[in-house]
Amino acid sequence: MTIFKLNDQYSAICEYKSTRNGFKHVAHLMSNGFEVEETKVCYFNRTWEPYTYQTVLSKLIETSQFLSPELKDEFSTKLRQR
Repeated sequence: MTIFKLNDQYSAICEYKSTRNGFKHVAHLMSNGFEVEETKVCYFNRTWEPYTYQTVLSKLIETSQFLSPELKDEFSTKLRQR
């Protein structure tokens, strides 16, 4: 499990899980310690991401119904700078 602090209020908790066909990355969007959204990305082989969980974090932010467009832009920029 890896925690990505997005700002003082928001963070994302990411984890790896095995599946019968490969594996998946699951990301949980947390607001003040409470989970508000979750998303997953399934893989059949290894990933070629610049850093672990990049794809699932991007999907979590882009598809979020909870975050404002301004926060989505802020968090996306922050994650691209990793």
